[in-house]
Amino acid sequence: MRSTFTTRDGSGWVPEYLTAIDGSTCIGCGRCFKVCSREVMHLYGVDDAGEILGACDGEDDDFNGELNRMIMVVDHAGRCIGCGACARVCPKNCQTHVAADQVAAGSEETKPGERR
Repeated sequence: MRSTFTTRDGSGWVPEYLTAIDGSTCIGCGRCFKVCSREVMHLYGVDDAGEILGACDGEDDDFNGELNRMIMVVDHAGRCIGCGACARVCPKNCQTHVAADQVAAGSEETKPGERR
């Protein structure tokens, strides 16, 4: 992987890829999802014990009454292009981003509920 990148005007730039979201800090506001054009993350339901119940499909799914709250989970990390839009809108600063030159190709696919 290249360690140096340039923009169209020749300026140096290193993308920082989203690799994880801290579920204990995330409030599930959805701001990051709204600005992401690549569908890198999605809302997941969490129960009282902090266990991830599954993806929320937007239809009042309460997971048989077990839903306590929702959090954003990185479920397609490989789609991230490193633009940083999600970091700029997150009110809780709960995301982990890694510089492109430090990310091994193909090793960042995070499974829902997995922490990094």
